[in-house]
Amino acid sequence: MLRLLHTADVHLGARHADMGEAAAMQRERQFAAFKASINLALAERVDLVLVAGDLFDSNVQPRRSVDRVAAELARLVEARIRAVLIPGTHDVYDRASVYRAYDLPAMAGSGGPTGLITLLTPERSWVHIDALDTVVHGPVFATKRAPYSPLRDLPGAIAASPGANWRIGLLHATVAIPGKVEQDEVIVTTSEIAGSGLDYLALGHWHSAQSAKAGTVTFAYSGAPEPVAVDQDRAGKVLLVTLDERDGRRTVDVAERTVGRTRFEKLDIDAATVASQPDLVAKLAARADGDLVLDVRLTGIRSDELDLEFGEIEMALRPSFLRLRLRDASMAAAVVGVMPPPETVAGAFLRDLDGRITALDSAGQGETAAAAELRDALRLGRLLLAGHEVTL
Repeated sequence: MLRLLHTADVHLGARHADMGEAAAMQRERQFAAFKASINLALAERVDLVLVAGDLFDSNVQPRRSVDRVAAELARLVEARIRAVLIPGTHDVYDRASVYRAYDLPAMAGSGGPTGLITLLTPERSWVHIDALDTVVHGPVFATKRAPYSPLRDLPGAIAASPGANWRIGLLHATVAIPGKVEQDEVIVTTSEIAGSGLDYLALGHWHSAQSAKAGTVTFAYSGAPEPVAVDQDRAGKVLLVTLDERDGRRTVDVAERTVGRTRFEKLDIDAATVASQPDLVAKLAARADGDLVLDVRLTGIRSDELDLEFGEIEMALRPSFLRLRLRDASMAAAVVGVMPPPETVAGAFLRDLDGRITALDSAGQGETAAAAELRDALRLGRLLLAGHEVTL
């Protein structure tokens, strides 16, 4: 049996320019998730930790950030747990590579080619771990965009490397999906994976955890251990992978484990249950959670008297959540009573807006900004036509 912890796309040191004052906090959350991954590896006593690229968000890193990473890897060394890392497309192994500037294995107390921490490079694309009867193949390039598929030469590399019971692949790449994902910096196909001769292929680059099979080869993305962006609701994981062989039958089991703090929740609120803007603020404030990304959608029939300013609500609740998003998918109440004749300005106005809203709903665009604007215009117009005072 061989037990692995597979992680990737930690993106330590990300600047998060779009997050303003929260950027520093998010960087700490990402480091905390990396630390939690190491904690899990130690608690589970795995045989091998795999880092499938983009451990760092860029090659421009201060020494203190690299020291923090080395200190975490040193905990693996102390526990005699091996780790194999590859560069990605953010921390690419070019002339300015952070891995050229700093000898990370040596900093972790595991220098030399036989150390417990191994960095694979274009010059060293595989490592034989005799104690685990395993070879890890990690073909990488010295450029961000690959000149060819990293799996192209893998059969020859396997033939040239020592024999071993387990063959593990480690790549930072995109699996091509016809009609959806056909271009990227590093592309591999499921047919290449199926013909690779590997037992397990650990992938990085996609930030959502997922696994599949190509032929007899199990391949998986661990996803980012902490979301790099707040819309990545399948991030926050690492993978515990168990390879076993019994009675001549080989199995690969992939289990997701949560290490990130960020949680995601979608919430629909019926507009008929909202009395006012302060009432909605109070409803949402009751769910306050600094680790929660809350996506709120207002649905149902919205009364003419309900006046909401979503920007003000988001501003008031900003300290209560990691991120709050409000969307208006509610509908204006149906026109009651006798509608003005179509030849009048009022009648033409109501019919035009109502028809345009219906057309957007029929086209599946009822939740777009354009539909929300039309509904608001219809609500305000009906109030004005009914003689109410409206503040714009």
